[in-house]
Amino acid sequence: MLKKVTVEQLQPGMYVQELCGSWLENPFWSKSFLLDVPAKIDKIRAAGLREAWIDTSKGLDVEAPAPPPVVEPVQQADPGFQFAPVQALGMEDELGRAAKLVNKSRQAVVSMFTEARMGNVVNLASAAPLVEEIASSVMRNPGALIGLARLKEADDYTYMHSVAVCALMIALARQLGLDDEQVRDAGMAGLLHDVGKMAIPLAILNKPGRLSEIEFSEVQGHPRAGYKMLLDAVGVSPIALDVCLHHHEKMDGSGYPDRLAGEQISQFARMGAICDVYDAITSNRPYKEGWCPADSLRKMAEWGRAGHFDQTMFAAFVKCLGIYPVGTLVRLKSDRLGVVVEQSTKSLLMPKVRVFFSARSQAYIAPLLLDLASPGERDQIASREDAKKWGLDDIDKYWLGGAY
Repeated sequence: MLKKVTVEQLQPGMYVQELCGSWLENPFWSKSFLLDVPAKIDKIRAAGLREAWIDTSKGLDVEAPAPPPVVEPVQQADPGFQFAPVQALGMEDELGRAAKLVNKSRQAVVSMFTEARMGNVVNLASAAPLVEEIASSVMRNPGALIGLARLKEADDYTYMHSVAVCALMIALARQLGLDDEQVRDAGMAGLLHDVGKMAIPLAILNKPGRLSEIEFSEVQGHPRAGYKMLLDAVGVSPIALDVCLHHHEKMDGSGYPDRLAGEQISQFARMGAICDVYDAITSNRPYKEGWCPADSLRKMAEWGRAGHFDQTMFAAFVKCLGIYPVGTLVRLKSDRLGVVVEQSTKSLLMPKVRVFFSARSQAYIAPLLLDLASPGERDQIASREDAKKWGLDDIDKYWLGGAY
């Protein structure tokens, strides 16, 4: 039986089903746990939480108060799952929260995937609140968390790739006008799509060089391996199962594992294919550096025309990120170089850019934030640029600000 109690009523031996408050305030990555030592109660109190739900069938109960009078509830239609309303924030306001969420997400995914590698059943109880927090961040400002997740370390790729694809799936689902329950399911599918890689030996998964044919064949087995893992888990949606199994299918039928084509591939699997590839090619991997976000979209557009992706869905994906995604180095018509900081609601061609380098004088200048969509701003983007061509290092610091 579930019962809501105050933090002051918690005692060792109780089983906490869920702490009341934001997932980010939870001092433990797991949603449900046994209070086996007093130190866990101290952590909960130190986090400033006030209430918790306990499961008296799995642990101790508290003395029941006198029962309140019974009031018959008014029957209302169930609107289905809905996200809590959020207020849109600017990039600078969201970056700090997104950075904290990225760090905690890594801990949760590492723990969940490690259990899968050990052959244990995937526990989704802790994944659900993570997906909802990622969705809230994306709804406040999609560029913040998506941009941060792209900056993963090569050693963290498998885990943070899952977080990034989760965020991208949520952003794309919202752009496509899906309802909240479908958006949440898309995010969960993104988080779990690569769990099958836990069946691949680490020596192959993190190999810095080119894979042999045998090794590549083993990597190609990860969709089926992940599908089998998720079949044993409780509460996995058909959408997550489908995306896990089919996110490497291509519209022309040349993908794997089932060589599906066109409408044989579900809407969510087509979404997963786009989000998976974008994060893969823009991220640093053990064997290569990530590509520029804008160049990656250009290359994906070519692949889409060649039959890899759903063209209509890819167009919606570009609207999510912008023609010049956050972190893209651009040259303005004024011959200043800058990094895209945030998208504009007015035009995909006129994002906010922080300029910091003069192409004419070949020298750094005082960083200045320009909103290219503002009425008085006449400067425009002339081209994308390669940071290495200009000898520029660490350009991400110009859009990360205090989260750097």
